[in-house]
Amino acid sequence: MAKKQVNVALIGAQFMGKAHSNAWRKVGMFFDLPVQPVMKVLCGKYPEELAVAERYGWQETSLDWQEVVAREDIDIVDICTPNFLHPPIAIAAAKAGKHIVCEKPLANSLKEAEEMLAAAKKAGIKHMCGFSYRFAPAVATIKKMINKGELGRIFHFRAAYQQDWIVDPDFPMVWRLKKKHTGSGALGDIGAHITDLCHYLVGEVSEVAAVMETFIKQRRVSEKDTGITAGAQGKKSSKMDTVDVDDAAVFIGRIKGADTLASFEATRFATGRRNYNSIEIYGSEGSVLWNQEDMNFFHYYNRKDPAHVQGFRRVHATDAAHPYIKAWWPTGHIIGYEHLFVHEIYDFLTQLNRKNVTYPTFEDAVKCQRVLDAVEKAAATKKWEKVK
Repeated sequence: MAKKQVNVALIGAQFMGKAHSNAWRKVGMFFDLPVQPVMKVLCGKYPEELAVAERYGWQETSLDWQEVVAREDIDIVDICTPNFLHPPIAIAAAKAGKHIVCEKPLANSLKEAEEMLAAAKKAGIKHMCGFSYRFAPAVATIKKMINKGELGRIFHFRAAYQQDWIVDPDFPMVWRLKKKHTGSGALGDIGAHITDLCHYLVGEVSEVAAVMETFIKQRRVSEKDTGITAGAQGKKSSKMDTVDVDDAAVFIGRIKGADTLASFEATRFATGRRNYNSIEIYGSEGSVLWNQEDMNFFHYYNRKDPAHVQGFRRVHATDAAHPYIKAWWPTGHIIGYEHLFVHEIYDFLTQLNRKNVTYPTFEDAVKCQRVLDAVEKAAATKKWEKVK
C-alpha cells in the first residue's frame, strides 16, 4: 500500500540547507516512515544558491519564499535562513497551515520567538526547532540514564561550546556578526545549543549571572559581502564595519526546582577548537561526559563499581541498545554529524499525528530564548537575573 506523501519546501540553501537536504533525502532510505516525504521545492535568495537543487534532490526552485509558503501543495516548511528571517517565514507558514521545522535560535529576540510560538499554536500545526545535538545516540542514551536515576541526584551541569573560526582579525564581516541579522553572536548561535542540552537533560535554567565580550570590534567588509552571506571571502576592501554582537559569552545558572548548579561557555575564540561542544554532568551515583567532536562515544563513571576498577569507562554508542542506531550500520561502524539531522527529521515525520511529541518544539525554543535574554540582561547589569 502506497504511503501518504507530504510535500516539503526548504527555505535557505547554504550550510544548514545542505544538511537538511541530506536528511530529507536519506531519512526514508534508513527508517520506516508512516509517510513519504517529497522534496518539492528549494527556495533561496539568489539564483546561484539554487544551482545545487537538482544535485541535492529538489524537484523545483523558487526565489520567492512568500509564494512558496502559500502554495496549497506544500505540507511542511523547513526554515534554514539567517535568523532574522525566521519569524516572518514561520508566522506566514503557520497561517497557511503548514507544519514547520525551523533552525535555532528561533528568532533574534524573545518577543519574536513568542510571536512564532503563538502563531504555531493558534494554527494547530506541528512545529520543531532544530536543536540537532539532542539526536546524537550518545546524548539520547544519557537522557535515558538520567531519567532512570542512574546518575542519582545531579549536582553539576557543565557545558562549553568552543569554536575558533573568527579568531583571525582579517576574517571579513558576515551576517553572523551583525545584530540585525542574527540577534546575538556566540550566545545565540552556539550558546543556544548548550542551553537546550541543559534543559533537555537536567532541567530548566531559572536564573543567571553572565559576562559577554567582543574581542574584535571592527571587521573588513568583503567585496563579495551582500550583508547576509555565510562567509565567502572575496577581495579585501578598505571599508570597515562594526561587530555589534558577542564573540564569547560565559554564564552560570541554577536549575529550576533543584539545587543543581550549571555553567556555560560559548565562544568563537577558543583557538584550536573547531566544533568542541562538550557537556559534563556530575551526580551522586555517577557522572557522564560527552563531546560532539567524538560524538559516537561518551564517558561514564559509576560509583557502585568496586573500588579497584572505579574510573571513567568509554562507551561506544553504536549498537542497537542506543537510540536511532538500529537503522544504521553494524556495531562499531560510526555515524557522523549529518546523521543527527536525519534523526531529527525522522522524529518529526513519525509524530505528525501525535498530540504529545518528544522532539524539541517552539515551546522548548522559547524557553531557551528566555535564558539567552536573561544572559544578555545579566551581562549588562552585572547582576543575577531571573529567567522570565
